[in-house]
Amino acid sequence: MSGTVIELAGWVVTAKDSQGYPFAIIDKAAAQILVFGGDGRLRGAAPGLFGSAIGDHTAPGIAGLALREIPGRDRTTPAGRFVGGYGPSIDAGRVLWVDYDSAVSIHPTATGVPAERRAERLASPSPDDNRVTHGCINVSPEFYERIIRPTFERGGVFYILPDAASIAETFPEFAQGRAQQPR
Repeated sequence: MSGTVIELAGWVVTAKDSQGYPFAIIDKAAAQILVFGGDGRLRGAAPGLFGSAIGDHTAPGIAGLALREIPGRDRTTPAGRFVGGYGPSIDAGRVLWVDYDSAVSIHPTATGVPAERRAERLASPSPDDNRVTHGCINVSPEFYERIIRPTFERGGVFYILPDAASIAETFPEFAQGRAQQPR
């Protein structure tokens, strides 16, 4: 777990930024997702799979595209603070939306495309092979059912760390509070 993740989690709790809702910190570089209850206690951590393209942006109109229509450069998991929750989707039933407008959700790994080896990528000790999705965040079915589903049943806040953007531009309130901390 990086120092940034630890500091961000502490700030979320201290600043009450999640307003008592559960929250997750998603570290794309380390290929990890950490889930906290509304009380700020760690409920669980697990590896995750993320967008195959490095980047922090959401392409305009991406939510209206079929997966096969999303250009490779736009298969990013966007960085930022998102308030999300469960809701309907056109083709996957009820999903946990991290950001509905950019069509990013958290869901268990699917077994639909064997060549993608998603389960093996999750089990790999290296984060270097965890970039395979169209932008959604995938976790193991066990972690999803045991931690994600019950924790976010009534929604929550999702903090996705950037690939290229600075922490200050991605989380300005956190960066401002961090700068005011005595070192």
